[in-house]
Amino acid sequence: MSSLSLTLRDSSTMLRRNLLHARRYPSLTLNLLLTPIMLLLLFVYIFGDAMSAGLSGGGGRSAYIAYIVPGILMMTIGSTAVGTAVSVCTDMTEGIIARFRTMAIHRGSVLFGHVAGSVLQSIASVTLVGGVAAAIGFRSLDATLVEWVAAFGLLALVALAFTWIAVGMGLVSPNAEAASNSATPLILLPMISSAFVPLETMPGWFQPIAQYQPFTPAIETLRGLLLGTEIGYNGWLSVAWCLALTLLGYRWSKAQFNRDPK
Repeated sequence: MSSLSLTLRDSSTMLRRNLLHARRYPSLTLNLLLTPIMLLLLFVYIFGDAMSAGLSGGGGRSAYIAYIVPGILMMTIGSTAVGTAVSVCTDMTEGIIARFRTMAIHRGSVLFGHVAGSVLQSIASVTLVGGVAAAIGFRSLDATLVEWVAAFGLLALVALAFTWIAVGMGLVSPNAEAASNSATPLILLPMISSAFVPLETMPGWFQPIAQYQPFTPAIETLRGLLLGTEIGYNGWLSVAWCLALTLLGYRWSKAQFNRDPK
């Protein structure tokens, strides 16, 4: 059997292991999903009319639902990544990785299994949150099939990028609590983007920070694909951010995982 075949076989085994863990212990996934769902309901039904005043042309709560959903979907990916960091750290601290190191398996398959499982969980979580958004009034009537496919591709790419970053955070954390705390910015970062309010309503000194952080270009690209707004440079910028973070997270995670255990 070739090296590639062995890698794929071992990675699929680790993927199955992580999916079984997620199915048997769903509490962490459900708790992380509550954050974006509660924020969606809070901002739509409590702040929706007031927040929509900052949108060009107003439009009330219905317009604000369309505006906020892309940002909430990105926050959902960040929430799932927090669970990945905790899961990786738990594996590292409970001794199972030491056992894997003694077995005849591909060394990187453990990480590949975590990453693939997390991306699948992210897509499932985004679908669930999108279903909640559709139930309360979100519509994307003008998006074509190609635009929908591109939107899902973008979500998967963002999930891959931040999953690798979360894996690195899990590997360097001494315990699960520290892993959860270190990955929390992946949930908070969308709050200082264009997820909830337009960039032009922010203070002038803060606008460049919000504009060029990783989440804002992805959110604006997703809005363009689903709602027909102007994408501009945000498309290539979001892809560049994702590729850079994926490479950074992969190299960081690989270096940490390959270090000799203490």
